[in-house]
Amino acid sequence: MNMATTTQAISPEAAASATGSADCVIQAKNLDLTFQTADGPVHALRDISLEINKGDFVSFIGPSGCGKTTFLRCIAALETPTGGSLSVNGMTADEARRNRAYGYVFQAAGLYPWRTIAKNIKLPLEIMGYSKAEQEKRVSRVLELVELSGFGGKFPWQLSGGMQQRASIARALAFDADILLMDEPFGALDEIVRDHLNEQLLKLWARTNKTIGFVTHSIPEAVYLSTKIVVMSPRPGRIHDVIDSTLPKERPLDIRDSPEFIEIAHRVREGLRAGHGDD
Repeated sequence: MNMATTTQAISPEAAASATGSADCVIQAKNLDLTFQTADGPVHALRDISLEINKGDFVSFIGPSGCGKTTFLRCIAALETPTGGSLSVNGMTADEARRNRAYGYVFQAAGLYPWRTIAKNIKLPLEIMGYSKAEQEKRVSRVLELVELSGFGGKFPWQLSGGMQQRASIARALAFDADILLMDEPFGALDEIVRDHLNEQLLKLWARTNKTIGFVTHSIPEAVYLSTKIVVMSPRPGRIHDVIDSTLPKERPLDIRDSPEFIEIAHRVREGLRAGHGDD
C-alpha cells in the first residue's frame, strides 16, 4: 500500500469505527511529512499515529525541531502531510479549516496595535460576516471567559504580555470552535505570570469543554495542564510515549508537589532522554 498520499477524508462514522470511539475528534494514522529544500529533503514527521478525543487536553513536548508545532500545523491545515492520513472532526484538515473547526493561538499574541482589544477579537467575526450585534455579544462573552471584562476599549500596548495572550485566546474562542490549538502561548512569559495563566487556562477548559492541543517545552506545564502528554523524539519527529494523566481534573498549583505529579513528570523526563536514543 502506498502511504505517500495527501490527507484523506473519512466520515465521522468511519472514524468512530476505525478508532473504536465515537468521541475521537482528531486521528492521525502513520502520518509523515517531508519538506523538500534546496539542500535536500527534511524529514519533519515520521509514522505519527495518535487519537485525540473530545474534551481532551493534549500537550506535545519534545526537543526543539522535533515536529511538535509542525504536527499542530498539520491539524490546522497550515502544512500538508506527505504520507498517511489525518482527520479532524471526521473531515480532512483542510475541510475542517474551511468549516472553522478550530481556533489557533500562536506563540506571539499577534494583536494589531491600531485596533482595540475588542476590535482585535472582532476581526475574525467581521471576516465571517457576523452581525454587529452578534459580534458585540460574542466579544463580551469571551472577554469574561478570559477575565478581561472592562479592557475591550484598551489598545494592546496598554496591556501586559500575559493580558495580551489572554486577548489572543479570546480571539480564538470568539467563533466558538470545538477545538483550540495552542502553540507555546506562554513560552515568553515569566514563571509567575505563566503559573497564573496555566490556572486560568484550566478554568477556561473546564468551563468550555474544548478539545485542546497544546505545544510546550516545559515539563511542569505539560503535566499540570494535560489529560494526555505526547512525548516526541528528535527529528524526524516521532511519538516516543503517550502518557494518560492520573491527576484529578481540578488541580491547584500545589499539586505539583504531590507524588503523582512527580511520578508523571519523571516519566516525561525519562521519555525525553530515551527519545534521543531512538533510531
